[in-house]
Amino acid sequence: MNPENSPPPAMIDLIKVSKVYPPNVQAISDVSLTIAKGEVVFLIGMSGAGKTTLLRLISRMEKPTKGMVDVAGMDVIKLSERDIHLLRRKVGMAHQDFKLLPERTVADNIAIALEVVYCPQSLIEKRIQELLEQLDLTKKYNTRAGELSRGEQQRVSIARAVANNPEIILADEPTGNLDAETTARVMALFEQLHRRGATLLIATHDRALFHDTPHRVIELRFGRILSQSKTEGSYDDLGELAPALEEIEP
Repeated sequence: MNPENSPPPAMIDLIKVSKVYPPNVQAISDVSLTIAKGEVVFLIGMSGAGKTTLLRLISRMEKPTKGMVDVAGMDVIKLSERDIHLLRRKVGMAHQDFKLLPERTVADNIAIALEVVYCPQSLIEKRIQELLEQLDLTKKYNTRAGELSRGEQQRVSIARAVANNPEIILADEPTGNLDAETTARVMALFEQLHRRGATLLIATHDRALFHDTPHRVIELRFGRILSQSKTEGSYDDLGELAPALEEIEP
């Protein structure tokens, strides 16, 4: 086989994964899913369908009750606590509930993701400024996270998740508190990262994000994959949901 025609390697691979929360809540049931390197996938479904649980399993915030979870070539179930940082360097997650440090500034919250990978201070500062400009948060640099609106906290959470340019980005309802203009900025940032080779899994209720998308859409219902689709739409990438990239990239 010609290597140039070989499919890209899998970045996320789940085989017959189930998750049961005590006492007997079946959150995920027998889910098998493969996401290739550089792929963009939208994960949809009603509240309680299992979207957040699936993201938490991939990021090793939870362990499955049964099944296999392989992420970036690592069997995440077998990762020891001291080795989880190896996974976190490759996976950035923007949480639905933000998980910011409320008493720390916006800059501090974003810097954390870069400090843990020993990024030089000069590059940390440059990356923070770049992300704040892209997400229209420049004036919030020294504001404590706890003083921000929910929409601002959401953007800081996204900035922190992508700050170290992870290979995999997991986004849980990343535009849930945002207006159309700010949503466009977030999607433009995701598109920029996608063009650099990142793999994205975006859980969302916002139909505007995946309507007519050429990317794969996976629907969960009661913890199971109900359907998968990939249809050619009216745009070729995430950027069609956003202002032209050259207008907002620093």
